[in-house]
Amino acid sequence: MMRPSRRAPDELRPVSIERNVARYAEGSCLIKFGETHVLCTASLEEKPPAWLRGTGKGWVTAEYSMLPRATHERTRRESTSGKPSGRTQEIQRLVGRSLRAVVDMVRLGEKQIVIDCDVLQADGGTRTASITGGWIALNDCCRWMIERRMLAVSPIRDHVAAISCGISKGEAVLDLDYAEDSEAQTDANFVMTGAGGLVEIQGTAEGAPFSESQFIDMLALAKKGIADLVTLQKKAIA
Repeated sequence: MMRPSRRAPDELRPVSIERNVARYAEGSCLIKFGETHVLCTASLEEKPPAWLRGTGKGWVTAEYSMLPRATHERTRRESTSGKPSGRTQEIQRLVGRSLRAVVDMVRLGEKQIVIDCDVLQADGGTRTASITGGWIALNDCCRWMIERRMLAVSPIRDHVAAISCGISKGEAVLDLDYAEDSEAQTDANFVMTGAGGLVEIQGTAEGAPFSESQFIDMLALAKKGIADLVTLQKKAIA
């Protein structure tokens, strides 16, 4: 089978991570999964949400948005409609959950870190790029606090990254771009830690159900792809 991008079934798109791209943010990066480009920033707020005050615990949350011309046709800014779409809310909750899975909230203390993921250009996999790049921004924010003696040690316990997999023309493939995603029989997103722990799996059959063996094939691809992404994260922050 020849994929639209001419990649092997287990091959990621070219991935690049550029840190410190936002002058005023405590942590930031521009991450690219092929033609999907996402700006991730981390902003420190020196108090937690009201419901956590007095507990000694902090919080990590995320917001996600897509610029109007991130896609082929202009989409209306959600700020003009008065509220984020259901898709936006679902993605930003996923990003927040994924990052919180590797953060010790007690060690963070009564602070909140907000990760903003702004899609500059979309070609599939915006949520997986947001999680992978969001971890870089979060890590740099924690480094920023350590340098200023606001933290003794980093509250981050492990890496976390995400990747999409799917069933296209009957075969499991890794890291779908839009052309492939739009025609895939199954689309799934995997979030995993550097140690290989599963944080979240989202999978949907578009038409015929997928089999257990196909799921196992996608999981194997996801493990390989996320291991490669974690290696890239480690190189980026070295």
